Amino acid sequence: MYDIFARSGKERRVTQTKPEEVIEVDFREKNSTVPAELKNLGLAVEFKELKVADYIVKGIAVERKEARDFFSSVFDKRIFSQMTDINQYEKNLLIIEGDLKKYNRMNENALRGILLSILLSFRVPIIFSKDEKETAVYLALLANKKKKKETLIPKKRSLSPSEELEFIIEAFPGIGPVKAKKILEKFGTIKEIINSKEEDLEPILGKGSKDFMGILKRTYFH
Repeated sequence: MYDIFARSGKERRVTQTKPEEVIEVDFREKNSTVPAELKNLGLAVEFKELKVADYIVKGIAVERKEARDFFSSVFDKRIFSQMTDINQYEKNLLIIEGDLKKYNRMNENALRGILLSILLSFRVPIIFSKDEKETAVYLALLANKKKKKETLIPKKRSLSPSEELEFIIEAFPGIGPVKAKKILEKFGTIKEIINSKEEDLEPILGKGSKDFMGILKRTYFH
């Protein structure tokens, strides 16, 4: 389109940029200022009825809880069903907004237990934000985050020849890294260990030498 009010008399081109990322927002979040803050940050929001979560950002399900609502959802056990629901998404996040101490009616250890349960049992990361503006900043960072190139993903380090031998010996019951190293330092090879006698192993394995030799001599049945 053209700016017909340009004072220079020349047609001035007016370009309009459309935000690349669209954040899906549950319609119940219209009562919050977070969507408006997102728009101020240059992001497009689309209100819809979300069955799960309050925001969907790049496929990440985000549940936003004001501090007061967080405790209400704990007492009526709604928080647990909501955490189960957002686990339908491979990536998810819980944002707890506001001052928890102000609305806390729980024992401190009970609160810590709830937070640990969300983190460990439901495997949902938690972010604490001070207000709606900061929540919007977190969401904007998610929306603008670029995916890492696959070539940057670190690969699992291969074991050295010596580490491979240690790994094999450590697989025996009652033998940890320290004993595995001592056995290999004494005998040098797995073949020599197999050909050794129980009394040769006793200085390192003690009573466990009998069990160790028993496994070496055990017959395989299928």
